Amino acid sequence: MANSDFSTTPMQPAPFGAGIFQVMMDLQMAAAKSAWLVQRQQWEAMGAWQHSIAAVQRELMDQWICRFGGGVPLDG
Repeated sequence: MANSDFSTTPMQPAPFGAGIFQVMMDLQMAAAKSAWLVQRQQWEAMGAWQHSIAAVQRELMDQWICRFGGGVPLDG
């Protein structure tokens, strides 16, 4: 049963040291993917923070217009 289609062992052994390159590439890909995911989360957090700052700015501007601008803000 050594020559079966379902066998996962290679018929010829790999050259000495050939597997280390695949391990190094897998490690580099995992590190790059992890760094990319962290960066994406940071961008999402910064976007959410900017949305909240924009809402605060609109509220403060509306209060300023009501107090010193002589009326109700027209932006809705």
